[in-house]
Amino acid sequence: MPTLDGSSVKKLIVACDAGMGSSLMLAATLKKQLKKAGVSVEHSAVVDIPSDADVVITQNNLAARARDVVGDDTPVIPFQLFLGDPAVTRVVEAIQEGRSIDF
Repeated sequence: MPTLDGSSVKKLIVACDAGMGSSLMLAATLKKQLKKAGVSVEHSAVVDIPSDADVVITQNNLAARARDVVGDDTPVIPFQLFLGDPAVTRVVEAIQEGRSIDF
């Protein structure tokens, strides 16, 4: 089972398909939540995920495409809900608390 070390995350990418709307709002929310942790949060189309991303958060239906872009070394965390999704909450808490999570 892959593990995400929250203490090592410096760049989180919210990846989407169209680049507008709800995923942009999610990125803005995460940017506020992770500011104190010193994590850069960026929004990107799946095909343009930067190679220096430490973790990628994306919708369930885009996760396979995101994994194809980033490879096996970068965790891709799929979610279903743009607001209040448990997977996103687990990632945020792991980063804020500097702990590891399995996904």
